[in-house]
Amino acid sequence: MNDTPSTVYVIIPNYNTVSHLCRCLDSLRTQQGVRLEIFVVDNASSDGSAERVRSDYGEVHLLVSPYNGGFAYAVNMALRQILELGHDGPSYVLLLNPDTEVPPQALQRLLDFIQAHPEAGAVGPKLLLGNGQLDLACRRSFPSAEIAFYRLSGLSLLFPQSRRFGRYNLTYLDPDETADVDSLCGAFMLVPLPVVEQVGLLDESFFMYGEDLDWAYRIKQHGYKIYYFPQVEVLHWKRVASSKRPWASLRHFYQAMRLFYRKHYAPHSPRLVNLLIETGISLRQGLALAGNFFRRRHVSR
Repeated sequence: MNDTPSTVYVIIPNYNTVSHLCRCLDSLRTQQGVRLEIFVVDNASSDGSAERVRSDYGEVHLLVSPYNGGFAYAVNMALRQILELGHDGPSYVLLLNPDTEVPPQALQRLLDFIQAHPEAGAVGPKLLLGNGQLDLACRRSFPSAEIAFYRLSGLSLLFPQSRRFGRYNLTYLDPDETADVDSLCGAFMLVPLPVVEQVGLLDESFFMYGEDLDWAYRIKQHGYKIYYFPQVEVLHWKRVASSKRPWASLRHFYQAMRLFYRKHYAPHSPRLVNLLIETGISLRQGLALAGNFFRRRHVSR
């Protein structure tokens, strides 16, 4: 194993999550044996996030955007600076959500794993939600026409243990076993810097959601494997930023599904299949928006 200390370039896109961001940064201060270069990219927050980072976290590289350009836009702001730097020794990029908390030794254990697997283009931990349940997005298959149909039709929810129907979130796999998967969650995604240099920046067509799937797809196109490594557990207070704007969040979620399918599958699929998938996405979006509307009305009463 290389004796040169590894450098991890941590990129945290932030939008109005100051309290969670501070907890995330505090947790990074507990990491040992790893050289960290932390970039917080603030997407025009109005909650004092940038001011708090500037005053309390002098070790952090703070980049402030004049507008909210989305997740991929923010990550790319930092990636461009990182790629221009000279690098001494093994270097990695970590995409990290501000609503995560990283336990001590987590990064070192993930680095040990990825360094022992040179074929790895990315690795991610087991993400646990605030209620202790598994964040299903931390290990996924790509939404091909078949897999997308099972998800949009609800079959994946009805038969989560089925190897056919449960493929999108791999719900049939033991959550405590390491697995070679299609994609991880962008909330925590560790990628060797040479892989980033080959694959390139995130696709900014994705405003929120889907950019991690797209990046993983491109990583695998370059011949790398992607690993889910559950021996490391990270807390993920999910949807903290998106909960501020639920309607916009739902719209971005389903638009990301359309973008990914159109980019990677539609050109090679029959027109009828594409029509069925597009219709299914629109129906699911309509149902989600209607459900959200009635929940809001019920709460307001």
